[in-house]
Amino acid sequence: QVDPANPLPEYPRPQLQRSHWQNLNGYWDFALADKDAPAPDHFERRIVVPFPIESSLSGVKQAVTPDQRAWYRRSFSAPALATNEKLLLHFGAVDWQTWVWLNGELVGEHRGGFDPFFFDIAPFLNEHAQQELVVAVWDPTDEGPQPNGKQSLDPGGVFYSAVTGIWQTVWLEPVPTSHITSVRVTTQLSQRQIRVHAAIASPNAGDQLQITVSDNAGEVAHGVFQLATSNNYLMTLPSVRPWSPMDPHLYDVTLSLLRDDTAIDAVKSYFGAREISTAKDSKGIWRLFLNGAPLFHYGTLDQGWWPDGLYTAPTDAALRFDIEATKRLGFNTIRKHTKVEPARWYYHADQLGLMVWQDMPTGDIFQSSIRQ
Repeated sequence: QVDPANPLPEYPRPQLQRSHWQNLNGYWDFALADKDAPAPDHFERRIVVPFPIESSLSGVKQAVTPDQRAWYRRSFSAPALATNEKLLLHFGAVDWQTWVWLNGELVGEHRGGFDPFFFDIAPFLNEHAQQELVVAVWDPTDEGPQPNGKQSLDPGGVFYSAVTGIWQTVWLEPVPTSHITSVRVTTQLSQRQIRVHAAIASPNAGDQLQITVSDNAGEVAHGVFQLATSNNYLMTLPSVRPWSPMDPHLYDVTLSLLRDDTAIDAVKSYFGAREISTAKDSKGIWRLFLNGAPLFHYGTLDQGWWPDGLYTAPTDAALRFDIEATKRLGFNTIRKHTKVEPARWYYHADQLGLMVWQDMPTGDIFQSSIRQ
């Protein structure tokens, strides 16, 4: 079911979704070279992004050593940009050190194998129809000090296949200079209130933020706020339907940045109305609480490896299927073990009613001690 020309076409960031974007997944040119060598003159192979180099779904299925650097290349047509509009080039995750060039100019560098990052590439666009994007990646796997989880150049026992390169969606997103950069919602159930934390880049004096909360029954709350330096906005709901594994109810949130009563940016997000805490039960024993009541967390240790894609699920349906299977087996929790998943995995967990314990990916000190 994988279309190598258009794999994982879904919008990759459900909690901050815009209507205009461009997916860059699919076939890229590919080459391996010595770690310190310049960009190759010829890219003799192709790779399917965003599947790791070592995976069968990438079409390469080749081990990469710490003495090598992987090179990717593709061309794309840039969308027409308005005056002062940015064009953000997003990487969901690349393992581990990444360099990005556009039209021969170095755009930026990033280190980290599990976190999303982006660059504004508008200043690097040329006047031609096609833009040339080149990405280089170096990954020492378990020979470096960086967090790498269960990966190993010599897999065996509790250690698994190495993962190198682009392993989450690559995509373009045009945004105005003033735009919404993040959204997070916290809940105060007893007061029927939510606090919307929304950060704004380059706001103007007098700008406003319009927030609408809705669910399947329609609009629940609406407000227009002057921008606050605290970046958080309090809203009261007429009633609250709490999220729980038994009833994983989600609310939709639409945010619009207003300037002179005109929306210059708009995003969609979502939240579950839930409060997680620790407290003593009726017998004085410390418990985990959900929405003011003790709830036993019954879950699996989920490694997040795929036989064909390694770190990357073959399709979004497959990503969701694992969580559905966990729920059908009677669990209410997943401990995501030494790996950070794509944002859509957490979205599916929220939709289906699974609580998540998130591990920090382990590094070289842990692996060395285990092997000894």
